[in-house]
Amino acid sequence: MKHPQAYRNQQVVILGLALSGVAVAKLFHELGAIVTVNDKKERDQCPEADELTALGISVICGGHPESLIHKDVSLIVKNPGIPYKIEPIKKAEQLGIEIVTEVEVAYQICTAPMICITGSNGKTTTTTWLGLMLEKAGLKPIVAGNIGRALTEAALEAEPDNHMVVELSSFQLKGTRDFHPKIACLLNVYETHLDYHGSMEDYIASKAKLFANQTAEDTAILNWDNPVCRRLASEVKASVLLFSMAEQLEYGVYVQAHAAVEQEGSNLHTESKGSEDKHIVYRDRNGIVHPIIAVKDIGIPASFDVENALAATCAALTLDVPFAVIAEELRNFRGVEHRLEHVATHNEVLYYNNSKATNATATIRTIESFEQDVILIAGGLDRGSDYMELLQIFKERVKGLVAIGETKYKIVEIAKLAGMSRIKIVDTGKQAKDAIAEAVREAAAMAKPGDVVLLSPACASWDMFTSYEERGSMFKQSVHTL
Repeated sequence: MKHPQAYRNQQVVILGLALSGVAVAKLFHELGAIVTVNDKKERDQCPEADELTALGISVICGGHPESLIHKDVSLIVKNPGIPYKIEPIKKAEQLGIEIVTEVEVAYQICTAPMICITGSNGKTTTTTWLGLMLEKAGLKPIVAGNIGRALTEAALEAEPDNHMVVELSSFQLKGTRDFHPKIACLLNVYETHLDYHGSMEDYIASKAKLFANQTAEDTAILNWDNPVCRRLASEVKASVLLFSMAEQLEYGVYVQAHAAVEQEGSNLHTESKGSEDKHIVYRDRNGIVHPIIAVKDIGIPASFDVENALAATCAALTLDVPFAVIAEELRNFRGVEHRLEHVATHNEVLYYNNSKATNATATIRTIESFEQDVILIAGGLDRGSDYMELLQIFKERVKGLVAIGETKYKIVEIAKLAGMSRIKIVDTGKQAKDAIAEAVREAAAMAKPGDVVLLSPACASWDMFTSYEERGSMFKQSVHTL
């Protein structure tokens, strides 16, 4: 893609009126492009439309007219969530019109280095954590992207001495061309979003675009424990920095059974006593092991959050953040809303909101983080998965199930195969708020003192809710009004 300035007096179509669409539309309009914004929602469902119209930008709502895409259109900027199979995109492809997402546009205008994070699970936690580390180190981070703030808007305010810390989804990455982050981090890859991508191969290829334009002067951070990441580590052109929960790496950040203590001015190191004393450590290129923090001292010590801590530490070390600063932020961080968030304790039963668990792997890893018996609330948008990967964890760790959403019967079948007897199905024909409130009441009725009631749906939220945030907020409200 050319720099946005090059589209002056050319026709640019923006598909989708969300935050990113509005930011991109304003940018191209200010640079003199002829901008048309299109959204399939009706005008009364597009509150941003009036603002853009007042600026002189053409806004078309209520569908995709045949005349929208034609040979004189120079560029289409697509909302990441819009599938490539819709008619305007197919027509644009036939006409050879370039199609990108907002990430590509933001990259073209950003003067600050980009540190970009993606993965099936853990993106927001890792991105937030890294932003805090860089802030503490005085590196002027700007956190944006899939985390909530439009990347184009953030890129416009960035200066060369800032650091753009960017959360990216596979949807966003699929629409990139020349995008080139200075530091690129892939946390993990698991089966998800196949309704959008059509195949696991396309999903992996979209994630791998994070590294496509990197060179030997850049850094690629990958999870050595994840098979897809391990394969990609051998294919990227950038300098590779690995992290691992399971292995002691020759170079990288990993968990060690007991902390190595660096000896000043020497390549030798000794080890503290006690195999139970696990630490996050960094082994540098000279083989010196630098202990950073005991795992038990991390502010959110669930196993998957330790993995996120390793990734954030890798990125921070690449930017020369001191060990003491990294350790302080690892110790002080208390997590992000809707991600294994303790909501309340009623009658000695603990209630946790993990609405962000939108795939089975995320739910499995969340359940594994508890020692207590779990009453699980799960279910949501049906993307075609069979959820068989839940079978073993249901057998071993889940005491009861409350199933909601389009996938409720699929998940109930797994619970039955696991031999679970405490199962409730919530009628999701009712209002979403009422359905989640009923699910909480049913789970509370199953729970005994010492149990955990956990919302961890293993599914996206869009069958009943506008977002996972809305789902999590309704769950929390229902817990508080028990």
